[in-house]
Amino acid sequence: MRVGADYLQGLQDGRCIFLNGERVASVAEHAAFQGAARSVAALYDFQARSENVERSTFETPTGARVSRAWQMPKTYAELVQRREALVAWAELHHGFMGRSPDHVASTIACMAAGADVYRRHEGGRANAVLDYYAYARDRDLYLSYVIIDPQADRSKGAGEGGNAEVAVRVVDEDPGGVTIRGAKMLGTGAALSDEVLVTTLRPLAPSEDRFAFTAVVPIAAAGVKLMSRRSYEQAAPSSFDYPLSSRFDENDALLYFDDVKIPWDRIFVHRGVAAQLAQWHEAPVHAFQNYQAEIRLMVKLRFLIGLAHKITELIGTSNMPSVRQTLGELAADCSMIEAFVYGMEAKGAHYGPYFIPDRGLLYAAQVHGQALYPRVIQTLRELSGGGVLMLPSSVEDFANPEIASLIGRTQHSPVASSEERVQLFKLAWDAIGSEFASRHVQYETFYSGPRHVVAGMSYRTFDWGRAKGGVEGFLSSYGLPEAAPAAPLMAVGG
Repeated sequence: MRVGADYLQGLQDGRCIFLNGERVASVAEHAAFQGAARSVAALYDFQARSENVERSTFETPTGARVSRAWQMPKTYAELVQRREALVAWAELHHGFMGRSPDHVASTIACMAAGADVYRRHEGGRANAVLDYYAYARDRDLYLSYVIIDPQADRSKGAGEGGNAEVAVRVVDEDPGGVTIRGAKMLGTGAALSDEVLVTTLRPLAPSEDRFAFTAVVPIAAAGVKLMSRRSYEQAAPSSFDYPLSSRFDENDALLYFDDVKIPWDRIFVHRGVAAQLAQWHEAPVHAFQNYQAEIRLMVKLRFLIGLAHKITELIGTSNMPSVRQTLGELAADCSMIEAFVYGMEAKGAHYGPYFIPDRGLLYAAQVHGQALYPRVIQTLRELSGGGVLMLPSSVEDFANPEIASLIGRTQHSPVASSEERVQLFKLAWDAIGSEFASRHVQYETFYSGPRHVVAGMSYRTFDWGRAKGGVEGFLSSYGLPEAAPAAPLMAVGG
């Protein structure tokens, strides 16, 4: 079974990551990545503990025990069992690692479950999908993905204008495989992962077949270059001041593939425009991977509303009727996402031998989640008021006796010490106001796609026939009243 030390050792593979103008020598030891890397390692260590093995892992056909994220459930009970394992992982990072190892593992597992889709469409390579699934599963790899083209000219297709020289495309192929060149975003967690799935989620035109490929590449493969965004972890001076940023900044990166050679056994789709799109939606891949995201969001919201309640207790407002109303509304928001998760499981159905959560409820949850998260953060801001600003500059202030005494006098709470008050509000700021927090608002709003795209998924998967059928049936039950017979005309003088 893979443990944290195995994972951290695997990061020492010579991967090419650039940050602040320099190449990162060691991800596991660099100030920009080491906290997040240790958090990922903790996930593997957690599932390897004897008391967690049965809940968190399952035995593969080869005898390996790996995360249940790789398990494709065949019954409702197995789906629930898998969800409980994912919840246990999410509770370790409180939902703040959006692309933890269970996300893309869910993607690859469902691609393998939908191998028939690759067989039906030209360019699909089902055997490569199945072989890679077994390879990654038995090693319990941490995979990331890049599925969106960089923002060049959104008014044009991938093969038009300057876009054609920016987006990843096939530039050569031979008996050994294909060579790709170009950029992809948004590599969330890519710097921390073992390998990356390179593909495209949006529809492509028939003439854009050079962009229609799906493949998996080791992060350390020759020619793969990661250009990391600014690290919030590196800017976090201490875990006391930035408890979330210092642990869970999984980072995002633009990936450039500089003539990267990919062998055929790593290629799931090759120049198959229809196969490229079908792999996401004919099989329930897109829905299954985002089911994991809703489980994570459920855990994250539970943490945030727990934080909200702690804040009101800290400043003595928790019994005010208006504050109780606000907390009740937050509780309802969290419970709504939880209800969606349980509902999509209960309403699930079989895809072949596999039991899959309901797609319609999944997309409905995503529509609500996109609007919900910024509102929850704004509510926490309102409940906190100036408390998140009236704080010592850093943990170092406690080491100065003169300042420490002032902290003791000014950071008053009816239920906590001055140190506990500062600790809680430092956590609150890192959740709602720091750069890390702002990035999470952006992430939760857009990770599943623009709002019109997510709403479009909800539109396409809703049972409009049943909804409109009820209206039409009711309309057929009545109509204009029958016309009354005309009165006979009376003769003049009659």
